[in-house]
Amino acid sequence: MTTTGTPTSPARTKGGELRAKVARLLADRPTDTLTIGDMARQLGHSHGAVRNAALTLVRRGEADRNGTGQPEFRANAKTAAAAQTAVISPPGTHTPRAQTATTRTTIPAAATRGQTGPIRRAGGQLYHPRELADLPDVEALNRLRDADVPVLLYGPPGTGKTSLVEAAFPDLLTVAGDGDTTVGDLIGEYTQDDAGAYVFQYGPLVTAMTEGRALLIDDATLISPKVLAALYPAMDGRRQIQVKAHKGETIKAEPGFYVVAGHNPGVHGAVLTEALSSRFSVQIQIGTDYDLALALRIDARVVRVAQHLARQVELGELGWAPQLRELLSYQKTEAVLGTKAALANLVGIAPLEDRDAVSEAVIKAAGVRKIAPLTLGKQLPASAARQPPGSTSSAHRGRSR
Repeated sequence: MTTTGTPTSPARTKGGELRAKVARLLADRPTDTLTIGDMARQLGHSHGAVRNAALTLVRRGEADRNGTGQPEFRANAKTAAAAQTAVISPPGTHTPRAQTATTRTTIPAAATRGQTGPIRRAGGQLYHPRELADLPDVEALNRLRDADVPVLLYGPPGTGKTSLVEAAFPDLLTVAGDGDTTVGDLIGEYTQDDAGAYVFQYGPLVTAMTEGRALLIDDATLISPKVLAALYPAMDGRRQIQVKAHKGETIKAEPGFYVVAGHNPGVHGAVLTEALSSRFSVQIQIGTDYDLALALRIDARVVRVAQHLARQVELGELGWAPQLRELLSYQKTEAVLGTKAALANLVGIAPLEDRDAVSEAVIKAAGVRKIAPLTLGKQLPASAARQPPGSTSSAHRGRSR
């Protein structure tokens, strides 16, 4: 006899099933944007599990994310297809890799070996390799993986840490860390299936271990040290974990399993503990490549502004400078709204305490008298409301003739 509301016999479910459910929910409501809470309530799964599934869809280009505060998600052209297939297998349903470096580098990583030109990531974006220890960075990371040397990448947000790992390891699984990340988000937890029965949904750590895949713990230093402790036995000589929530099951890592983590120093709440730091034998600082920014034809004046502000950050005079992510965003905004609006937006995205310094640097570099954050102005007359930027009304053109 089973008590109502408690987990029943843990019938195994295919990994990736929740991701397919999230995709199906989004695809069924193509005009809506849904929050994590919206989807968790409708699917009957935990917020953490739904968040990881939704973020994975976004990373794979199978859904879109909106909003800078509470994230919202929306279907795109690939979402319906993602709803049809669950691609991650739980323990016991996959074929383990027979060899370590040979098998792994032949299947997912061969395309990045020794490559110095742009590498296309899983989401379709290009990554431009940089030099690391006299090697292309993707090659260096693959060699470290072959030697089972865990890597911690650290640097400001937007410098390309995640992009590098995605380019180096096409078989990558990712955990997006934050203060709400739980042990269940890493290892797995019981969730209700469509029939109302409780099943154990394996997490990305178990999947990476059993399939010999790379695992990125993004923003690892935002995760509680007690939660991260569940990861450590998989990284040391034991290379195994015990899933206490699932009958004490022991999960052993297959050859090729590898952990890399990301850390954003200076971000509120990010704490690099000694226990976490000691698990990563190699720690690599990642900064913005300004030469790459210029090669990508980003406005040279704005690149100089970013470099100037970055030097002030290094001296401790400022807390923020635009990184490559912001520079690429500037370029896109400029193409759509024009230079003036893009400069105003660059000032507006700076933290309030650094905004005056950013504004001053932009004014000096751009040769303008004043720059303020991008702000809505007065209401336009109805006749001018739909005029494209820089155009003149037909009435004005008539008067000028």
